[in-house]
Amino acid sequence: MASMQLMRKENAIVLEVMQDSPKSPEARLGMKVEDLWDVQEPQLSPTEKLNACFESIPVSAFPPAPSSQVIEIKSDTSLAEAVQILSEHKILSAPVVDVDAPEDASWIDRYIGIVEFAGIVVWILHQSEPPSPRSTTPGSALEVAVNRVTNAASFGILGPEDAQATSGNFFEALTSSEFYKNTKVRDIAGSFRWAPFLALQKSNSFLTMLLLLSNYKMKSVPVVDLGEAKIDNIVTQSSVIHMLAECAGLQWFESWGTKKLSEIGLPLMTRDHVVKVYEEEPVLQAFKLMRKKRVGAIPIVDGSGIKVVGNISIRDVQFLLTAPEIYHDYRSITAKNFLTAVRSYLKKHEGTSPFVSGMVVCTKNHSVKELIMKLDSEKIHRVYVVDDAGNLEGVITLRDIISRLVHEPYGYFGDFFDGVLPLPLNSRV
Repeated sequence: MASMQLMRKENAIVLEVMQDSPKSPEARLGMKVEDLWDVQEPQLSPTEKLNACFESIPVSAFPPAPSSQVIEIKSDTSLAEAVQILSEHKILSAPVVDVDAPEDASWIDRYIGIVEFAGIVVWILHQSEPPSPRSTTPGSALEVAVNRVTNAASFGILGPEDAQATSGNFFEALTSSEFYKNTKVRDIAGSFRWAPFLALQKSNSFLTMLLLLSNYKMKSVPVVDLGEAKIDNIVTQSSVIHMLAECAGLQWFESWGTKKLSEIGLPLMTRDHVVKVYEEEPVLQAFKLMRKKRVGAIPIVDGSGIKVVGNISIRDVQFLLTAPEIYHDYRSITAKNFLTAVRSYLKKHEGTSPFVSGMVVCTKNHSVKELIMKLDSEKIHRVYVVDDAGNLEGVITLRDIISRLVHEPYGYFGDFFDGVLPLPLNSRV
């Protein structure tokens, strides 16, 4: 009996040690926040406490991204190769190294920007437009080929009657052309958002990083090593959400995470403001809207406009470029046909994928914690909010959640943005 009691006591001690020992680097980071949380002034609000905690932690404490996700692409890489690299590594973007930069170049001269699927979409839309009637130069071979199968032009609304604008062989013509194969990443530099890009130093705070990922709509933030003049880490919105999921059970997280979505003002984007595409519209219309409205994804809705049947994200442009043959039998690539073709393709080649598993939805009564766990486990970037009848009520993105975790103090960034400027809109492809 005594030995059994001793064993139970030892097991209890082991269990306590296991519970007290975080299983991941993200959980250990959460414990740092917990320690700081406990010593904050009691009169501070929970948000003010979190701001103070995150301001005290350097971004260097954030766990390093998997090596497969810290990828650099050379400026003389072809666009086709860049698309393949982004797709294979399941990343949205990658920094572009200037192959002509001297060996002793600073990081700001070593890189020319970040290539991302959003920029590739800009390039595709540009190629899908016919030459201007005022142009004195004949269209390229690609434009001629494209114009045989599409009337796509302008950034106006394309209806179902214009579905031929994205004919089934449009992307086969695009990706088989010498023009596409010979286009280099540096040739689409006009689509890069920054010149070269916003980056953090290791000494910058966690709060700075969270604000860039939320208020400044950055999906990822490179962390540079000034001594080595190179990128040391890349922090993404998804990795922050994963960190939050690993912090479940900690006091600071639970005080915020147990609230209902409606209590913290989510969704920010309600039904009337959600950018959407109808299932019978051309798939390029979805990408046009994403570019015009500067959003990362949009829902596909049925004829009623309030029932969500699917989702197209900016990264899904990869399926138009890496497997154009899957649309060959379609007279037109509507949003609905795009979903059908890609789901069939992924079932054969990947088996499981967020694209295959269908829509993920929630209601306003779900808690922040429940939503974070769902986003992290499904590896998705947004959830659509529906009412009890399943009608669309809004959308919640990773950025929305992070924006409700912290707030930006007045004048916080000061001259932070000096030296790394956004490219003017008219410089884009």
